[in-house]
Amino acid sequence: MVVGRRRPEPEQGHGSGINIGGNNNAPVHNVAGQNTSHVYQSSVVEGTTAGLDTVRDLLAAFRTEVDRNGAGLPNAQVLRAMADSIDTSLMAPDTQAEGTLRGAVQALPALVAGTVVQQGGEALAHALAGWLG
Repeated sequence: MVVGRRRPEPEQGHGSGINIGGNNNAPVHNVAGQNTSHVYQSSVVEGTTAGLDTVRDLLAAFRTEVDRNGAGLPNAQVLRAMADSIDTSLMAPDTQAEGTLRGAVQALPALVAGTVVQQGGEALAHALAGWLG
């Protein structure tokens, strides 16, 4: 007969996530199995308003991303057309242009979701939303 102490089972926790404490409401980006050599990350804090220069800078950066990655984007032509539409609307801000920009704010995140231009497209949409107020 073998007498000894049985090892206690490890306690089950709340999963294998990482808790860093505080308010963890930031988006999580998980990149796996992709070439990440040219990754740029932008962020716009909610509640802030972007100036027209910021919007134009983000638009130029977004166009560059779309042009650089156009061969791998299934909707590159649509994204280029949307960038042109945004640019035209920024030059002549009127009621119709505002509607076009609001439409871009709504459509852009869905068009870039899951693509290599997602971060740039979402940053542009957030900046436009902030600029439109």
